[in-house]
Amino acid sequence: MYDVDVVVPGEPASAKNQRRIVQVHGKPRIIKSKKALDYARAFAHNFPKLDPLIEDDVALRLDVWYASRRPDLGAMDLVMDLLQGLAYVNDRQVKASVSTWNLDRENPRTRVRLIRAPHESSVGLSSFKLSRIWPEET
Repeated sequence: MYDVDVVVPGEPASAKNQRRIVQVHGKPRIIKSKKALDYARAFAHNFPKLDPLIEDDVALRLDVWYASRRPDLGAMDLVMDLLQGLAYVNDRQVKASVSTWNLDRENPRTRVRLIRAPHESSVGLSSFKLSRIWPEET
């Protein structure tokens, strides 16, 4: 049903909320947090690279299980960035997205599902019923 359905272990960090300032060649730069950088490495290690990459528009569905109630659901931007070069060419291909927050203290993880968007998506997905994008769960 899905073109991609992968579970990535670990807890994603928000790419936006946890930036840090570092010096690069004597100039200040803002980079992702250590947690976000560590997750990026783990994600790349655990997500199989598609060959060929998807070049069509896609819909992205994330189910995120966090280890505590503290994090918000800020993982979408980070995961969209991490999927570039692994699943699709560019995150601008994502034309619809859905994410859910879940709690699993013992097994934090992210389930990533991608489906090619209908060709009509170029005229705007807002006119589509979600049932036309997402397959029904069994």
